[in-house]
Amino acid sequence: MSTAIKPTNLLELQQAITERYNDLSKRLKQIAQFVMDHPSTVAMETVSVIAEQAEVTPSALIRFAAAFGYDGFSEMQQLFRQKLVENSTSYRERIRLSSAQPVHSGKVTSHAILNEFVNGNLLSLEHLPEMVSDESMDAAIKLLHNAKAIHVLGMRRSFSVASYLTYALRQIKRRVYLIDGSGGMLQEQASLLDKSDVLVAISYSPYAQETRAAVIKAYENGVPIISITDSRLSPLAPISSVYFDVKESEVRGFRSLTSSLCLAQALVIGMAYQIEQQQLGDG
Repeated sequence: MSTAIKPTNLLELQQAITERYNDLSKRLKQIAQFVMDHPSTVAMETVSVIAEQAEVTPSALIRFAAAFGYDGFSEMQQLFRQKLVENSTSYRERIRLSSAQPVHSGKVTSHAILNEFVNGNLLSLEHLPEMVSDESMDAAIKLLHNAKAIHVLGMRRSFSVASYLTYALRQIKRRVYLIDGSGGMLQEQASLLDKSDVLVAISYSPYAQETRAAVIKAYENGVPIISITDSRLSPLAPISSVYFDVKESEVRGFRSLTSSLCLAQALVIGMAYQIEQQQLGDG
């Protein structure tokens, strides 16, 4: 048995993985990423199936469990199963994901594909409130409200979320700038931020290098950062004042942005409501 202090519930385990992630070997990092991103799979599947899906050997899973103080993988797996029992949504999620899988027999119709994407996005949206805490929403809205200027950054797949968030913030009369890297000037745009501003960065695996570099620069300059990303192990998470771990649906190899856009809307409307309440109070 490992001498590591053994987490007694899933939240403690996830926190331990996050804290120790950078010290893990390359293979154990791969497993850490998988168990953080696929808790339902870890709870319900056998060791061999989990190993296959994580693209590691079963013995590597056992080594990972031992690194966190467990006698075997099954002991660690119990934490995921306990959470699954506590949260019935996870069970419904598994059933619905199974029923939403593409039908390979016969012709696949365009309407069937539409249903797959709708079901996947519904599932992601249902899961979103569980992933976002009141404290995170309140902290993010406070940062946005108090900032002298808001800068929004999102490259490639994330750009549409960044563009929408910039548009929506302008509709409530905020000073907001979209960092789009026009003319190869991304780092120069990012260097204009100061401590009285806030940077909203949106990035998903495999995490655009340009975004990572700009966020690190802002962090080094003391700029508060709000990140919308897809994992606690995202490189943006540890240097963010507030981060949101958003699990988007993936259907036929295409990852959605529905939940990220919903979160962006909620942040903007939440801030607009706060401004209105403040004005009523001042009046």
